[in-house]
Amino acid sequence: MVAAALAAACCSAGLAADTSADSPSPVTVVYCGKLFDAPSGKMRGPSTVVIEGKRFKEVVAGREPRPGAQEIDLAGATCLPGFIDAHVHLSSQTSPTQYTDKFRWNLADYVLRSTVYARRTLMAGFTTVRSVGDWKYETVALRKAIDAGVVVGPRVLTAGQAIGSTGGHADRTNGYRDDLEGDPGPTVGIINGPEEAWKAVRQHYKEGVDLIKIMPSGGVLDESASGDNPQMTLEEVRAVVAAAHDYGFAVAAHAHGAEAIRRAVIGGVDSIEHGTFMNEEDIRLMKEHGTWYVPTISAGMFVAEKAKVPGYYPPPVAAKAAAIGPHILETAGRAYKAGVKIAFGTDAAVFPHGDNGHEFELMVQAGMPAAFALQAAMTHAAELLRRTDSLGSVEAGKLADLVAVEGDPLQNVSVLRKVGFVMKEGTVYKRDGRAVEFP
Repeated sequence: MVAAALAAACCSAGLAADTSADSPSPVTVVYCGKLFDAPSGKMRGPSTVVIEGKRFKEVVAGREPRPGAQEIDLAGATCLPGFIDAHVHLSSQTSPTQYTDKFRWNLADYVLRSTVYARRTLMAGFTTVRSVGDWKYETVALRKAIDAGVVVGPRVLTAGQAIGSTGGHADRTNGYRDDLEGDPGPTVGIINGPEEAWKAVRQHYKEGVDLIKIMPSGGVLDESASGDNPQMTLEEVRAVVAAAHDYGFAVAAHAHGAEAIRRAVIGGVDSIEHGTFMNEEDIRLMKEHGTWYVPTISAGMFVAEKAKVPGYYPPPVAAKAAAIGPHILETAGRAYKAGVKIAFGTDAAVFPHGDNGHEFELMVQAGMPAAFALQAAMTHAAELLRRTDSLGSVEAGKLADLVAVEGDPLQNVSVLRKVGFVMKEGTVYKRDGRAVEFP
């Protein structure tokens, strides 16, 4: 009676009553030739996936029509949960001019390009990503725009600016002349000591990030001398982790060198990214602490190849790329055999966005079974992202993220580089290999 009275009041005032809450969610039925069951790692036969609104409602064997539902026939394809890439940088991309572009481009230049990179990532089948480092929190704005439906892209969890030390891999002023480099501090993620670590994390919370990214070791693409030396103390790592966990953030740690990996794991980080020179002690500690490993093999292979191209990178970067890049494949294989928890991540931006699916091939090349590589981008990554309730598998109640490819990826993992169908939260963004245009 109350609802009827409110509706009558609206109409008498010349206003339309909002009955959208009472409208049933649209139902879509997808017929899949095969369906990958991510929790078990097995391939099912013909299946019917029922979607209501933004979520999966039911999955049944065979072809089971639902009267009145919209039908999508993928009977000749293999359906899989939307892929998750746990390590991308959505507002930048490799280029031989990237080291001079930063002196010519404004923040708006990076923001506009991020919308293109986001779209390419979604069209490659990646419906969720962690963007683990940007220039000035611009990927927070990108996330908001995607969530609002203004921009087409994957679901984004962003770390904003990475946190590191003066002169370290997170210090954007490396390579600048002295009158430009200044003295970056905690408000832009550069810390020296535990107290500044707390301020940096609190600033990130203020800016609206979803997780924290730290740089406890040197890196390849900055213009400093070392790619693997430890660049944060154990006390600094512990301070960042303590502050981050207080605010409910997971902490991802970029770490190439063995000592930096050790400090990060002991300090309590949730994941090690890259992990190039991971040794046996690091592996033991990661298993003991339950630390995730995100290998990013694609990035290592790409930089190693580009290091051979004269002028593509500045000399110090080329030297580090040649020394570090080739090792990640072997390290990923050792970590898998040792039983380290592995989640899928590529470091897209180090290589062009949209080719994220190549990582599946490289994981298999490193010795991982195809089913494991798929799970790494589904159930494993969902666990790392703390989103197992809504992501990682095609199950009732989870968000309706669904992709499809021709062929069987368990027999030929390369088919994952040619995604023909993409659905995110029940909305189709790509069909028959072509993007769906929106007004």
